Amino acid sequence: MKLYNSLSLELEDFVPIKENEVSIYTCGPTVYNYAHIGNMRTYVSEDILVRTLDALGYDVTRAMNITDVGHLTDDGDDGDDKMLLGAKREKKTVWEIAEYYTQAFFKDMEELRLKTPDIIEKATDHIDDYVSFIQVLEEKGYTYQAGGNVYFDISKFPRYTELSRMPLENLQIGAREDVVHDTNKKNPFDFVLWFTQSKFENQQMRWDTIYGEGYPGWHLECSVIAMNAFGPKLDIHCGGVDHIPTHHTNEIAQTESYTGEKWVNYWWHAEWLIDQEGKMSKSRGEFLSLQYLKTLGYEPMHYKYFLLGSHYRRQLLFSFEGLDGAKEAYERLKARCLALDPPVETDAYWEEFLQPLRNDLNTANALTVLYDCLKDDSLSSGEKAYAIQRMDGILQLGLFEKKEIDEELKGKIQALVDERSKAKDEKDYARADALRDELTAMGVTLKDSKEGTTWELS
Repeated sequence: MKLYNSLSLELEDFVPIKENEVSIYTCGPTVYNYAHIGNMRTYVSEDILVRTLDALGYDVTRAMNITDVGHLTDDGDDGDDKMLLGAKREKKTVWEIAEYYTQAFFKDMEELRLKTPDIIEKATDHIDDYVSFIQVLEEKGYTYQAGGNVYFDISKFPRYTELSRMPLENLQIGAREDVVHDTNKKNPFDFVLWFTQSKFENQQMRWDTIYGEGYPGWHLECSVIAMNAFGPKLDIHCGGVDHIPTHHTNEIAQTESYTGEKWVNYWWHAEWLIDQEGKMSKSRGEFLSLQYLKTLGYEPMHYKYFLLGSHYRRQLLFSFEGLDGAKEAYERLKARCLALDPPVETDAYWEEFLQPLRNDLNTANALTVLYDCLKDDSLSSGEKAYAIQRMDGILQLGLFEKKEIDEELKGKIQALVDERSKAKDEKDYARADALRDELTAMGVTLKDSKEGTTWELS
């Protein structure tokens, strides 16, 4: 297995800390609203990573946090409190907001056929652990207190820019303004470990600790939860590229100051999903969620197929034209898979399929291998079915799952089938072909015979 390491900026052979065991930590959602489809791109790619390692024989354990305590709208210590924004927007408590959107996130994961992480921890369940972590940093001389808050002093960690490779003045947008916003900081890039004083009034999530009544800094939770799960060393830490400049940089600083040694061997980052205006984000106001795409007639697998056609380290431009193309291609592929005979065991194409995934998770090339298998006349229909089902164990596109059908949809499909039969009888073949294409796009497989036309919904 080769993975691109954001720390070395190189494609590296993957060698786990413990033979045949892999520890993976993935930054989880901030549960103040629905995840947008850009967020879900990262989780889809992480799932492919986990399933590929599984297929290669590794024993994989994945941990993920749920950020259910206030986190700011930028990746530094500035902006608005996301949990408070959600609570005000929906006239609920921050606890109610967190619970509702946590469940919504896991529903999105389920609908995208993503494996649930082995370890899931809520940030709010680890307050005592954060305090203990801060105490160790304090004893080692990495912190200072000012204005009621506890800060990490980045001047004490010389390798602060090792991951980002950026000059400090370019690391954080609004850094100069941040000096004004928080005059307690010795350096604008110092970050808060524990807040007792901030610009937010009526903060509902507060805990009484030796550092005063307040709440933890955002970066703290990932370090603590990851170390609770795996100890002082971690194989792979995942996240989006937007985490590199500040969040992951701060995680490294505080964790390696705490342990005194290197923490993560492979830093793995997925690129942005962008639209015509740039990176997709919830802070811009209106945003696209998986559930919203469903209201427009798209299924989660249409979006997932769209994602898998691109490499996770390339920015991907989202458009509805592109999604329409993915929808049509997916439905055609699924119809062909469902038309195959019952599976007959074979090793055909398995190694060819794994090869691009071994090479930094090239899902686009893996899909090409799947299509090559489907077109291979040297394989029986049943062998193709077995080989592709095996591939779909990693891709998780649900290529062999039939849709549940209600009477309304059944009636609509039958009307189109009847209209196509009439067009064929009238020798209007252009119309008949157009109706077949429309039915195929709906996931309908047609079988013509002397007795008439039958259909199945994939």
